Amino acid sequence: MKEFTYKVTDPEGFHARPAGQLVKFAQGLDSDVTVSLDGRKADARKIFAIMGLCVKQDNVITVSVSGGSEEANAASLKAFLEKSV
Repeated sequence: MKEFTYKVTDPEGFHARPAGQLVKFAQGLDSDVTVSLDGRKADARKIFAIMGLCVKQDNVITVSVSGGSEEANAASLKAFLEKSV
């Protein structure tokens, strides 16, 4: 399992658009992706789970990637978040 943290910079946090983009990206990976915030976890392939975390600007999330090509998927997911959210 690979993990990394990311500080959300979008002023709106994970509202519908960035949450949808994250879900779409995660669905294209061959790894399981989990996003955690304050002890709560969400499957990154489920939009309502991601939105239910109520991620706001400046929150630090932990992203866990397991299975498949986890190292490459973690790197591409981190790059995606830095570019998009």
